[in-house]
Amino acid sequence: MTTILRAQVLHTPRDPFEEDGALDAFSDGAVAFHDGRILATGEYSRVRAAHADAEVVDARDAILLPGLVDTHVHYPQIGVIGAMGLELLDWLAQRTLPEEARLADDGYARDTARRFVRALAANGTTAALVFGSHFPTAQQALFEEADRIGLRIASGLVVSDRNLLPELHVTPEHAYEASRALAERWHGHGRLRYAITPRFSVSCTEGMLEACGALVQAIPDALFTSHVNENEGEIAFVAELFPWSRDYLDTYERYELVGASSVLAHDVHVSDDELGRLAAARASIAHCPSSNAFLASGIFSMRRHCEHGVRFALGTDVGAGTGLSLFKEGLVAYHVQMVRPDGHMIGPAHLLWLATRAGALALGLEDEIGDLQPGRSADFVLVRAPAGGTLEAVLAHSPSAEATLGALFTLAREDCVAEVHVAGEPVFRRQ
Repeated sequence: MTTILRAQVLHTPRDPFEEDGALDAFSDGAVAFHDGRILATGEYSRVRAAHADAEVVDARDAILLPGLVDTHVHYPQIGVIGAMGLELLDWLAQRTLPEEARLADDGYARDTARRFVRALAANGTTAALVFGSHFPTAQQALFEEADRIGLRIASGLVVSDRNLLPELHVTPEHAYEASRALAERWHGHGRLRYAITPRFSVSCTEGMLEACGALVQAIPDALFTSHVNENEGEIAFVAELFPWSRDYLDTYERYELVGASSVLAHDVHVSDDELGRLAAARASIAHCPSSNAFLASGIFSMRRHCEHGVRFALGTDVGAGTGLSLFKEGLVAYHVQMVRPDGHMIGPAHLLWLATRAGALALGLEDEIGDLQPGRSADFVLVRAPAGGTLEAVLAHSPSAEATLGALFTLAREDCVAEVHVAGEPVFRRQ
């Protein structure tokens, strides 16, 4: 049976960085869907007239948005959120890598996977590119839990062979074989995809990056993800380890790892030459503003990425990021652009685009998700202001759809996510 969900509806089917009026808003709106696909989106009266036999679900006290898309988040790191007072390399050595090593314990890994996937859904995230674990059994646990809940997850075994804890190192040969085995089991299974994932160039020899290049060739339609240009100390270390490289990006390019299916996190300290090469390759950047601030890495140059035509979307980057809410991440993105001398002036529509449609483009899911146009999968979030709270008070007097959306990014967090659906199926309902 066709279902009509009646609510205030907001989405960005057009890019607000390129054109005005990108936000489509319906104060008494509706989305009609059947068999997991959106049939119509618009004013309730028109959608109802076109689907007179549909079941109507009245959610006029809620705001309906496309499912949120997180382009960079670390599943093993949910337990280290809030590890303050450290920059990147010290933070890794003192807090994060010891926590990641704990996932060698299968029971601990399964518990972490359950907590992580449920927390993604509880924050309204329906699709994510997840930085996985160094251990195949822990990576298996993530895929199993994501498959059980029904989220769209791309992830893969994290591979490294130097400069981490010894228990996180493997040989390039082992990395290749273990990654191939996981991909054969999970890539294309349900809503899951595989992502080839060297941790970063600091932790990979040339042999390991060569193995990753071989995996890109061996696994059709796989994503590639890693880190780039996050921290000045990291960049200097990469230059020492790869004296032949022009820059950080070149360490990936040498092994044919930079292309349209590549999502590189951070890119804070990037040269114009690198930006031109990223644009030519149609690679995407995961912009992680709260993590960049938390680890004192710097402020992302949004304007320069736009000027060079480099695609970017939001990533929460838990655990350096301060939580799994993409509403919160959007607010931090707004804050830092407002104070950066050459910051890009952005508004609510830009933030919704970065949290939804831009993420779909980065993950190669542009024909499937990211907005509420007919033909897309029925991936959506219902946001409801808790009774008696600040958000409820602000929304009661909202003068426009833009103001409503701005209030959501400013005030809405996990407790405001009421329902989450993927392909029309509920994956989370707040009790």
